[in-house]
Amino acid sequence: MKRIFFLILIFATVANSQPAFSEISSMPGAFSRMGFGARGIGMGNVLSSVKDGNLVAYYNPALASFQNEMSLQTSYSFLSLDRTLNFISFTRKFELGKIKTPDGEVKPRSVAGISAGIINAGVSNIDARDAQGIKTGDESTSENQFFLAVSNKFSDKLAIGIAFKFYYYKLFEEFTSTGLGFDIGALYSFNELLTLSLVVKDINSKYEWDSGKIYGQSGRQTKDKFPLLTKIGVSYKFIEPKIIAAVEFENTNAGTKYFRAGAEYNIYTDLYLRAGIDRVNVANFDVPVKPSFGFSYYYLLNSFRIGIDYAFVIEPYSSSDQHIIGINVNF
Repeated sequence: MKRIFFLILIFATVANSQPAFSEISSMPGAFSRMGFGARGIGMGNVLSSVKDGNLVAYYNPALASFQNEMSLQTSYSFLSLDRTLNFISFTRKFELGKIKTPDGEVKPRSVAGISAGIINAGVSNIDARDAQGIKTGDESTSENQFFLAVSNKFSDKLAIGIAFKFYYYKLFEEFTSTGLGFDIGALYSFNELLTLSLVVKDINSKYEWDSGKIYGQSGRQTKDKFPLLTKIGVSYKFIEPKIIAAVEFENTNAGTKYFRAGAEYNIYTDLYLRAGIDRVNVANFDVPVKPSFGFSYYYLLNSFRIGIDYAFVIEPYSSSDQHIIGINVNF
């Protein structure tokens, strides 16, 4: 009996010490949840409530109506294991008409914004082999998200936006899938310094697969649903020193509860330093977090304000960490 009790105790201890992994790890669309661009990733992906600087509707569709200048952003990521991750986006706002306030100030009647972008991810140099194990060539995958967002300021305090997202996944030769989903976001400004955000992401997003083109009658039709993400964020803009600090909480229907935090410091006129921490899963502390750091430097070239962005991310379970380099142009 002592031996049996001892074995049960060892088994229970070992079983309890094994790391628990979340259901979200096996759900589709992981590339679309890594972040967008060097600025956002460098701040720990907490931009859903940040309405200053270069903005993109990826984090919150309502942000588009706060972009002061037309902004074109592009980023390239250096990843391990022959992976690629690239971004491009365009954001601008529109002032619709003018009104005169009782005190004589002229203000826009309404402010709207649009934001469009692409996220491209994939894996290359995949060995293709026949039934005897002889290499027949190299294969690659490509996964893409195309999004278009519109936003409107309903008052000086409240803005609401919606983003439509189209997914295209090429897995192997004729084995492809598409999906359509959308995001809804709101931004509420208590004042010029304190902002609150609420975002629901990947509503109706899913892949539909049909392997009949490859396997004939042995093929199958399946549906893979993306996890539904609900985020609430808060940001505060300090006047001196010039720091934007933000925190965010994200809940999913896959059992994850992520906490994020990040900050951006305008240390010099055109120099910005950033740091953040992403994916602190308060429902499962066995999942490692992702710290990040970054910077941006801007310079004027005629009527263009050009910026160079960089972010460094510590990536768990990888042979090397992430490096994201970006260029953005304001005009």
